[in-house]
Amino acid sequence: MKIVAVIPARGGSKRIPRKNIKNFCGKPLIAWTILGALKSKYLDRVIVSTDDEEIAKIAKKYGAEAPFLRPAELAIPTIGLEPVLKHSYEWLLENENYKADALALLLPTAPLRQTRHIDDAIEIFKKKKSDSVVAINETPASHSPYWTLVINKKGKVTLWNGSGLENRITRSQDFPQKCYSWNDLAYVFKPKNLFKKVPNLYGDNVEQYIIPDPSRYEADINTPDDWEAAEIKFKILQRKNFLKNR
Repeated sequence: MKIVAVIPARGGSKRIPRKNIKNFCGKPLIAWTILGALKSKYLDRVIVSTDDEEIAKIAKKYGAEAPFLRPAELAIPTIGLEPVLKHSYEWLLENENYKADALALLLPTAPLRQTRHIDDAIEIFKKKKSDSVVAINETPASHSPYWTLVINKKGKVTLWNGSGLENRITRSQDFPQKCYSWNDLAYVFKPKNLFKKVPNLYGDNVEQYIIPDPSRYEADINTPDDWEAAEIKFKILQRKNFLKNR
């Protein structure tokens, strides 16, 4: 099975200028994702999809491939991931006659990701023969929909389902079921999902990969505050020797 990692990295970033190649704990941010992917037992290729020549140059320096520059229409801030991934898949097929059996989406904004997260997700994908595997973690009780409040059209505070606060479940142990959220550490999926009527990463048969110790490795960098918090966490994990593939 030929599995290709795609790391999407636009050149433009308004909240953190040049985010993908900004120095993060001694290396460009994108380098940490590249280095983790290159150590995978299962990835055949590590491709960076970018519209930016400097990002492409840095990606190659750290061992990734950047065989094309992404078209301008796929580099606008509002573009979704599906068209970018589809372009990468089709480019390899049309220009190199290389047909990937599966793609692994690795976002560069998750620099605490470990190689084992990638390999664990791929192992589930292969074993279950699913359309996709998504890395998730259990939602903390304070963020669970069972404890989420909304303000309705009349300005009244209610539970998320419109029920009064007197019906709130007081103990998290009594929640009807566990809830989960994406953590962006790994997505593995069949390329055919990108060619559906509604292109998506998931397909019909989705398997979950519940990350052990998610709070340790989760870091989604979108704002300067996110960046500062992720660097602090990175340095703590590095000092405690939890970053095994670094």
